[in-house]
Amino acid sequence: MEEKLITLFHTYESVAYLISIAINIVISILGVVPSVFLTAANLAVFGFWKGTFLSFVGEAVGAIVSFVLYRKGFHKLSETKWFSYPKVKRLLEAEGVEAFSLILSLRLLPFVPSGLVTFVAAIGHTSLLIFIIASSLGKLPALLLEAYSVYQVMNWTWQGKVISTLLSVFLFIFTWKKITRKKA
Repeated sequence: MEEKLITLFHTYESVAYLISIAINIVISILGVVPSVFLTAANLAVFGFWKGTFLSFVGEAVGAIVSFVLYRKGFHKLSETKWFSYPKVKRLLEAEGVEAFSLILSLRLLPFVPSGLVTFVAAIGHTSLLIFIIASSLGKLPALLLEAYSVYQVMNWTWQGKVISTLLSVFLFIFTWKKITRKKA
């Protein structure tokens, strides 16, 4: 996928920035597609800083568009029992500083799906302005870490080798635990 995006960006060089942002918006709306392949393509074509900045802008705009669409289309879902879990309910009902803090902290956590945070915030009471600020501030450190990791792996530096090794060990342990749980 990354190679196809790189080819696309080179083919339409004059509008490659807009294409990248548009793809990021689609990824954000879908909510479950990881953006790491797009970040990798941005880094390969535009360099580390421009590629990281472009990925940040795309993810921020994508989150805003998703928030608005989710709010228009799914706001009534907040009243269903699917959202009765205490932690989800807390974000649904949060406003002001509490909403800001929750969204910011959830964006900083690497294993919390960004689409889920956007969806719950959108169908809840969070204002668009609070969401934009908290979401963007929370995405920045996570995206810098992602871009750095992807860049190191792409260039196969010693840091990239360490990242790949740690990721492999993590995946091995995760898979092993899943297999042993099923047998027990």
